Amino acid sequence: MSTANNGPDLHLTHLDEQGRARMVDVGGKDVTSREAVARGYVSIQPETARLIKEGLMKKGDVLTIAQLAGIMGAKKTSELIPLCHPLPLDRVDVDLELDEAKGRINVTATASTTARTGVEMEALTAVSVAALTLYDMCKSVDRGMRIEAVRLVRKTGGRSGDINLED
Repeated sequence: MSTANNGPDLHLTHLDEQGRARMVDVGGKDVTSREAVARGYVSIQPETARLIKEGLMKKGDVLTIAQLAGIMGAKKTSELIPLCHPLPLDRVDVDLELDEAKGRINVTATASTTARTGVEMEALTAVSVAALTLYDMCKSVDRGMRIEAVRLVRKTGGRSGDINLED
């Protein structure tokens, strides 16, 4: 774990004294409002952007389906990441922007909860699943796509406080 101001914390919270994996006990933490924002993008060819923009992809409305997939991914995070706590999500937003000038689709996910632990993993999972869905839906016309720069950009709430890692 690392904090914005204090550098790395070398204490491994997901391992017990014998080195066995464990889910961190958050029972003693306060229930607070928490939010996380993650971003990433999928690099695409100009022809792929044109097909998406004109609604001509054979698999359908690429951006809407990827948006729904990202929301579903956030909801399934604790099933995909072994030591992640299941959280009651208050909100998940996934925004996709076709950026033709840069040759990419920007993906931003915001997740919020009122709980004892943060929603960073849910936001990151939403971006990742949306990006994977974009790849799946466009791979027949663009084998050179790249999923890039998936990262946490902001989090609020919780014991560690607010972190802003905006570009």
